[in-house]
Amino acid sequence: MLRQLLPIALIACAASTSASANLKVDEAIKYRQSAYTFMAWNMGRIRANTEGELSRDEVVKAANAIAAIANSGLGSLFVPGSDQGKGWIETRAKSEIFTDGAGVGKVAMRFNQEANAMAAIAGTGDAAALKAQLGKLGATCKSCHDNYRAKAAE
Repeated sequence: MLRQLLPIALIACAASTSASANLKVDEAIKYRQSAYTFMAWNMGRIRANTEGELSRDEVVKAANAIAAIANSGLGSLFVPGSDQGKGWIETRAKSEIFTDGAGVGKVAMRFNQEANAMAAIAGTGDAAALKAQLGKLGATCKSCHDNYRAKAAE
């Protein structure tokens, strides 16, 4: 089975890479700003459900949306030169996101793991586990922001 899926995965990866290589800097910034905004909205939906009556359906939808984005190849939207420029707003990506490959890879892998864990926990209805996992997922976001995102201009 793995031998059958490997060529398909390689083709999908190559297609994703070539498609992102054709993105203009401002397009890449808009797409990633949109993805992160959508994830933030879904994290807010989960948070709201941990503070009141738990709606399992809402939590599952939000967690699955976050996991889908986390596993979508979001890193390919960090095209060269997109540490400067404007999408919907001026980007706040620091240039270190392009030079610290090992650090970025570690943060991205942890984010994917925690997003997938959130999706797995979402359907259990366990509010305590959900809240704990939301904290872990949020910590991965904070780690990336602390290292690779400039503070907003005031």
